[in-house]
Amino acid sequence: MYIKNRYSLRHFIPWTREKIYQMLLWSVVPTLLFYLLGWTWLAIPWVPVALLGTATAFISGFSNTQTYNRLWEARQIYGAIINHSRTLGIMIRDFIRTKDRDQEDLLHKQFFYRHFAWLTALRFQLREVKSWENVKTKSYNLEYLNYYKVPEWETSLEEELKRYLTEEERVFILSKKNRAVQLLAGQSAQLRAVHELGFISDLNYVALENQFKELYDQEGKCERIKNFPYPRQFATISVFFTNAFCMLLPLGFLNEFSKLGENYIWLTVPFSVLTGWVFLVLQQIGESSENPFEGSANDVSISQISRNIEIDLRDMLGEDNLPAPIVAENDIIM
Repeated sequence: MYIKNRYSLRHFIPWTREKIYQMLLWSVVPTLLFYLLGWTWLAIPWVPVALLGTATAFISGFSNTQTYNRLWEARQIYGAIINHSRTLGIMIRDFIRTKDRDQEDLLHKQFFYRHFAWLTALRFQLREVKSWENVKTKSYNLEYLNYYKVPEWETSLEEELKRYLTEEERVFILSKKNRAVQLLAGQSAQLRAVHELGFISDLNYVALENQFKELYDQEGKCERIKNFPYPRQFATISVFFTNAFCMLLPLGFLNEFSKLGENYIWLTVPFSVLTGWVFLVLQQIGESSENPFEGSANDVSISQISRNIEIDLRDMLGEDNLPAPIVAENDIIM
C-alpha cells in the first residue's frame, strides 16, 4: 500500500512509460506515412473514433469500479479481522480461568500464539501467486518490485511458524493443504478440552466458538477474492477496446488537424499520446487493483495489519518484548 498523499510524476511516468512508447509508435508511424508518402487515406472521420472512445470509456469506468470494489472489500475484511482478533484476545483472557495462575497464563499464551500462527498462515496463502495475477507477469510491475519487498516472499511459512507453535503442532499443520483452516480447527479443539476441564462456562464457551466462526467467515471471504479473479471476459474486452481505440485515435486526429493546414498535422502526435495515455493508464490502474493480495505496491497491507494485531495481543498478554511494527519502504508498506 502506497502511504503518501499521491504518486509523484517521477514514479508514475516510469511505471507507465511503456504505454507512452506504445502511443508514440502508434501515432508517429501513420503521421509520417500521411505527411511524407501522401497516404491521405489513413485519415478517417472523427465520428467512428468518438463512438469507439465512448464505448471504451464506459467499459474502462465499469472495470475500474469493479476492481476498486474488490480492493475495498479486501480492506474491509482485514478490518473485521482486526476487530475479531482483539475481541478474541479479551474473551480468552477473561473467560478462561483456572486456580493455577501459571496454568492459566500458559493456556492464554497457547491460544494467542496459535492465533498469530493463523494470521501468518493466512497471509502466506494470500500471497501465493496465481496465473491471472499481474505482479510477476507485467514488466512494469516487475520493475517496481525493486522499490519494496514482500515479507512472504523473503522467508518461508515453516520458519515463521517456529515462533508460535510447538514442533509437533508445526509439523502437523505443515502437512495440511489449508494451514489456516487447520489452525482454527486446533483452536476449537483446545477450547473444547478447556471446557471439558471446567475452565470456562457453557455460555462463554459458545461465545468463544462464535469468534472462531467469525474468523472462518473472514478467511472464506479472503479466499473468495484470492481464488476467483476479476472475470476474464471483462478484463479481455477492456484490453481489446482500449487498444483498438488508441490505434484509431491518431487516424482521427490526422483528419481533424489536416483541415487546419499542413503543419498542424504534427499535432497528431502529442494529442494522440496524451489522450491514449489516459485510457491505457486507466486500464493499467484497473489491472493493478483487481488482485488486492497479490503482492503489488497497491495491495492491502496484510503483513503490517497482522503484525499490528500481534503487537496488540502480546501487549494484552503483558509481554514486554513486543515485535517492531512493519514500516514503509520507499513509502510502500506491505
